[in-house]
Amino acid sequence: MVMKTSVEDDDAGWGLGIPEKIKNNTKWLDITHDFKGACKELCLGELLHDKLFGLFEAMSAIEMMDPKMDAGMIGNQVNRKVLNFEQAVKNGVIQVRDLSLPELIGIMDTCFCCLITWLEGHSLAQTVFTCLYVHNPDLIEDPALKAFALGILKVCDIAREKVNKAAVFEEEDFQAMTYGFKMANNVTDLRVTGMLKDVEDELQRRVKSTRSRQGEQRDPGVELEHQQYLALFNRIKFTRLLLTALIAFTKKETSSVGEAQKLMAQAADLLSAIHSSIQHGTQSQNDTTKGDHPIMMGFEPLVNQRLLPPTFPRYAKIIKRENMVAYFSKLIERIKNVCEVINTTNLHAILDFFCEFSEQSPCVLSRSLLQTTFLIDNKKVFGTHLMQDMIKDALRYFVSPPVLSSKCCLYNNHQAKDYIDSFVSHCSRPFCSLIQIHGHNRARQRDKLGHILEEFATLQDEAEKVDAALHSLLMKLEPQRQHLACLGTWILYHNLRIMIQYLLSGFELELYSMHEYYYIYWYLSEFLYAWLMSTLSRADSSQMAEERILEDQQKGRSSKKSKKKKKVRPLSREITMSQAYQNMCAGMYKTMVALDMDGKVRKPQFELDSEQVRYEHRFAPFNSVVTPPPVHYIQFKEMSDLKKYSPPPGSADLYMAASKHFQQAKLILENVSSPDPEVNCILRVAKPNIVVMKLLAGGHKKETKVLPEFDFSAHKYFPVVKII
Repeated sequence: MVMKTSVEDDDAGWGLGIPEKIKNNTKWLDITHDFKGACKELCLGELLHDKLFGLFEAMSAIEMMDPKMDAGMIGNQVNRKVLNFEQAVKNGVIQVRDLSLPELIGIMDTCFCCLITWLEGHSLAQTVFTCLYVHNPDLIEDPALKAFALGILKVCDIAREKVNKAAVFEEEDFQAMTYGFKMANNVTDLRVTGMLKDVEDELQRRVKSTRSRQGEQRDPGVELEHQQYLALFNRIKFTRLLLTALIAFTKKETSSVGEAQKLMAQAADLLSAIHSSIQHGTQSQNDTTKGDHPIMMGFEPLVNQRLLPPTFPRYAKIIKRENMVAYFSKLIERIKNVCEVINTTNLHAILDFFCEFSEQSPCVLSRSLLQTTFLIDNKKVFGTHLMQDMIKDALRYFVSPPVLSSKCCLYNNHQAKDYIDSFVSHCSRPFCSLIQIHGHNRARQRDKLGHILEEFATLQDEAEKVDAALHSLLMKLEPQRQHLACLGTWILYHNLRIMIQYLLSGFELELYSMHEYYYIYWYLSEFLYAWLMSTLSRADSSQMAEERILEDQQKGRSSKKSKKKKKVRPLSREITMSQAYQNMCAGMYKTMVALDMDGKVRKPQFELDSEQVRYEHRFAPFNSVVTPPPVHYIQFKEMSDLKKYSPPPGSADLYMAASKHFQQAKLILENVSSPDPEVNCILRVAKPNIVVMKLLAGGHKKETKVLPEFDFSAHKYFPVVKII
């Protein structure tokens, strides 16, 4: 039916209700027949739509009341009546007092599973708040369950606050929405921990009163009761320790981080006892609607279905109780690891810490705790150090610029001070952003690293100008000293690190096809690592020059002969590791070229794009960087053209050359003192690759057209080449 009216409102759009004016002046007309006739005139695939409803709107539209599209309809598919907390208590479906020990243990374990599922990216409405007890803990009369419900709410609230403050999550990582639920804000953190401690003390008395005494005949019923009390005691204590540790992270004093570490160690000691007592809890029945959501007293998976946004239903699979303890164990280890960051004082060491921590693919909570521990609310590092001071220390450590040496005339020069202070303050934001990027998940990190290169390119330009200004000042005051490319070298080093990390992360994320490997490894070995080695050598030389000047000054003042000790160069390990990485990349590049010559690399049939398009796409973020200048596709083809050699190398020559590169990397790494896991991982790739390359150079399986396999299980950036 349609309404025909004299009112002209075609462009005004339809309101939700019919205005009185139109109601009184309407004449209804049946257009069903005409509408169906018009539909028959549309051919297959044709679509008639309003100008305000295009394809973009169609993509995000849902068909209301279709269970596959409308999240609110799932509740209509079940036979049982969905009750909220108050209704369930009134109807006697759930108890708020006199709960049995197995019921309490079962509820707590299921709550822990829901908490973990929320931390893994699902909504509170479909996880923690499917537990009716946390909707209104004030109605709970059982002291243990009430304290536990409040504790879980406080854990959720602090975790949500930390994750929001750190701002290192995306929609796939975390959902912070509370759907209007109260997060126990009417009770203080101290009161909740006190309630948990009171319950804990009471349970401990029960545990002691039911334990076996020497020479006493043990009643199986009393033994079971003892085990159940012990299981409940461990869960309450674990909740208190987890909550107290999170509260410690909200304090601004660095000492509270050490306190959190001790609490986490205590919590870890309880996990084996919790795991062994899972069977003491009431076991949940599976939800018949989907088959995975636990159904037991106090839980209703559909209670919040109407609160979900009108989108495609997002199904939350609650983790199993058996996996709960393993997750908590890893979470605790990560949080203990986060606490170690306060022991690193050098900016470079902090950056390395963040990179290594991120490589474990940690959860959003531990990533957020690391960010908020590093930069406290007062915008100071660990709440005590200014970021500018950290940057100055990093400059001294890396390149020893004369302007930051107390023995240099520029140190107290007002003009020089203004130059360096201005530069350092401009560095603060990009370096804080860089550290924040390492808090995001691995896939998002790569995108953000590509964007931050623009900021570092601007810093590079400023660094070169400041270097030039300081050098001209220094030449007037101390002609024997230089201030050339000091700040510029430091920024260039970070630029190169970001570029290398951007390219290498593509292997970890499996973004590259096999036919792309050769130009990625070429760019790394021949260009980025070559620049990095040069930059590190220049920084090392700058340090040595500054040390010599200081030594000469001291000699002039002191007549005593000082014994020379062999000093360990600060950058020597990084130079060694860069040489190893460069050789590994060069070995992989030559391997890929040789395999291509032998017809063992599958290449796509380019139709809508070409190798040039793909190459330019891979290196597009580097176009914003001036130093080092980006290598365009034509330059790459010229530089990597084998025809420029006389005679051009064959595949056997390239396999031998690749073998030598892997051999060189092996020799370098075997000489590293106190090798870390990274060194051992690269060695596990280099050794088999040496053998495989020598076999291929000798013509092994040359005739077979079976493609090689690249096994990245030993190292995420360098594969073991397998010829089948």
